[in-house]
Amino acid sequence: MKLNNLEFNLNNFASEMAKLRNEKHFDFLVTVVGEDFGEEGLGCIYILENTNTNERISVKAIANGRDDAYLPSVCNLWKAAELLEREVYDFLGIKFLGNPDMRRLYLRSDFQGYPLRKDFDTAPEKNIAPLFDDPEPNYTMQYSLDDEGKLVAKKKALFTDDDYVVNIGPQHPATHGVLRLQTILDGETIKKIYPHCGYIHRGIEKIAESYSYPQSLAFTDRMDYLSAMMNRHAFVGVVEEAMGIELTDRIHYIRTIMDELQRLDSHLLFYSCCAQDLGALTAFIYGMRDREHVLNVMEETTGGRLIQNYYRIGGCQDDIDINFVQNVKKLCTYMKPMFKEYRDIFTGNVILRNRFKGVGKITKENAIGYGCTGGTGRAAGWNNDVRKNHPYDMYDKVDFKEIIYSNGDSFDRYIVRMDEMEQSVHILEQLIDNIPAGDFYVKQKPIIRVPEGQWYYSCEGSRGEIGVYLDSRAENDKSPYRLKFRPMGLPLVSAMDEILSGEKIADLIAVGASLDYVIPDIDR
Repeated sequence: MKLNNLEFNLNNFASEMAKLRNEKHFDFLVTVVGEDFGEEGLGCIYILENTNTNERISVKAIANGRDDAYLPSVCNLWKAAELLEREVYDFLGIKFLGNPDMRRLYLRSDFQGYPLRKDFDTAPEKNIAPLFDDPEPNYTMQYSLDDEGKLVAKKKALFTDDDYVVNIGPQHPATHGVLRLQTILDGETIKKIYPHCGYIHRGIEKIAESYSYPQSLAFTDRMDYLSAMMNRHAFVGVVEEAMGIELTDRIHYIRTIMDELQRLDSHLLFYSCCAQDLGALTAFIYGMRDREHVLNVMEETTGGRLIQNYYRIGGCQDDIDINFVQNVKKLCTYMKPMFKEYRDIFTGNVILRNRFKGVGKITKENAIGYGCTGGTGRAAGWNNDVRKNHPYDMYDKVDFKEIIYSNGDSFDRYIVRMDEMEQSVHILEQLIDNIPAGDFYVKQKPIIRVPEGQWYYSCEGSRGEIGVYLDSRAENDKSPYRLKFRPMGLPLVSAMDEILSGEKIADLIAVGASLDYVIPDIDR
């Protein structure tokens, strides 16, 4: 969608945003994009959705200046904003009045400067990585305005002397070595979780500002590597929409098929990891065995198994393999009886049910508030499937069910994925024999130039909505002025405190497995 931003001045910003949330039911904060708008100043783009009508709007707010820049926080309206605002503060230095935790989210606490500002000096000699541990403070800052309108900071302790704090990760098999959950315990009961991200932060959005659009394509597969197709789909989609590129039906068919194969790949790994984290090694091996079949089919066309560099601006890198149709049909035939097998050996197991049922619950309201799209939101009763609400490619032409459950616990999150695999096979069967003739690529000029404007495009990834915000400027239309990826996993991590408060520490890993986050997607 091309953004036509509503603009509110600083004085009435908070009241106008409250009206959008409470009176017009824009209850889903899709993302917050922090941006240096140049002469306009620093500010944010807020993308909002009404979950009753699926209408989307965008709001633009400009901070008061560059030195001690601030904006009113909206985390009292949308819980997702707490971490999203911390991200903006980390990269742009905008302080959010009323946000209870104004610490850096990704970068070291002693990092100097704000990398997404246009005047940030990127010279290597000015950004030498320290060789000592991060001097992490045990307090945070909360900002407000005094009676004279001046910015004041208040120290807020993160822990009390009586708190017992355990670090889950980053050196932990279930956190993949790159996520730390600072967990406060009362005996065996979780009181509070502070997530620490950024262990694998690569500055992808900053690097993209100096890369051409085709060069930036390589980043998409290195975020959520289990949604590589969808990540790239969202990126090429936003560029194609901005440029007005019309794709052939063949391209639409191929992309839809590849996305669903990727979803099968991801959900099979999810099934395997759930089994592994619960000690069910037989189920783990079954899932990994069948995932290989999916990867074999994809590899014949894409040339990759983990990193899938296949979509390009204007279509696909190459046509499908000569055996692709036959192999997809064989895969569908093979997978159907396997779903029953998974249920027999793992889903119906009493240990799984005792570990998952009623554990790690989240309500529909909180799922929307935190922006937990994908299986996590649908397990809580929220119809959030982008394929249904904002259809693209062939998704409005095929028949499939949006899998919805209502308990919002670990078991329902697990079952959503298991049922979605069957729907993916159903989609594949409808498309595979009907791929039309035509070009797999619509030829583009050697240099991709995007007209001036702001766009947002989203796809249904394996864990929820993956979206790309693009701001293009006429003075440098060969590179994005600002490129922002909406990660699927950050809302899931932000909700962990809500989900796990009151649960046993022994259930943390199992609940994390049911949330299905992928760390490079969070860190970018």
